[in-house]
Amino acid sequence: MLKRKIKMTGRFETDSDVVLFKGDTRELLKTIPKGKIQLIVTSPPYNVGKEYEKKIDIEDYKAQQKEIIDLCVPLLTPTGSICWEVGNYISPRSEVVPLDILLYDFFKSNKLVLRNRIVWHFEHGLHTKNRFSGRYETIIWFTRDTKKFYFNLNAVRVKQKYPGKRHYKGPNAGKYSGHPDGKNPSDIWEIPNVKANHIEKTEHPCQFPIGLVQRLINALTKEGDWVLDPFLGAGTTACAAIIEHRKAIGAEIFPKYQEIAKKRIINAWNGTLKYRPLERPIYEPKKGSLLTIRSEDNAD
Repeated sequence: MLKRKIKMTGRFETDSDVVLFKGDTRELLKTIPKGKIQLIVTSPPYNVGKEYEKKIDIEDYKAQQKEIIDLCVPLLTPTGSICWEVGNYISPRSEVVPLDILLYDFFKSNKLVLRNRIVWHFEHGLHTKNRFSGRYETIIWFTRDTKKFYFNLNAVRVKQKYPGKRHYKGPNAGKYSGHPDGKNPSDIWEIPNVKANHIEKTEHPCQFPIGLVQRLINALTKEGDWVLDPFLGAGTTACAAIIEHRKAIGAEIFPKYQEIAKKRIINAWNGTLKYRPLERPIYEPKKGSLLTIRSEDNAD
């Protein structure tokens, strides 16, 4: 059982349940004992010139990311995981540069094993005229070992698409063909992104949804484990960890986002944070909408 103690402190403390570090993530990472963190999950800046980042030369960006990844990896438990959620960088030549590919070697140089390259698909985003509009980002999930890592598939199973489907031949003929607790969510996740009137929207321009992090937390950690986000932003990772009864630690350097994260963390702790449940259908047509369309189609 968690102690229900939120500490806003300048260093890692084992008797805390939630730590919000106000400052450079590198300073925080250096204070965390090695082997303490079960899951590191984050969405770092993409070097696209958002208000919380200064756009820099891509080689300098890579060097920054490598430094932080190198600091993160030793913090993992032997069964721990690291998940880096990224999109694309657009070069000065207007070339698309997938950041997960750009950063892959930094994880491999730390002798990590790539378990999955998860595609997060969403329906809304910026529209482009000289290429197909981007509607996905990726999560690269690494572990320390090929066998000794924690993964609880049963905690994240989703509804079967055909729950009544049965084997039609062989020794299992007539028996249900799907797992009774649901199916594997696969490596393509359709989860709405946080835009416009999304219930989780704050002033932060690049939030990822709580549900996205919840799935990772439930699959890769146990209750009471530490979850770290080196780029905490609006506090989404910490909120998801609290909701799922894990301990959370993260760093945020910008005062505006520190306050947003703090308020959301407190609301999550008190059970008053509004968020979109993963199980909610992505789109539910209004009653009669199909009938209306058919009437218009036949109007001529």
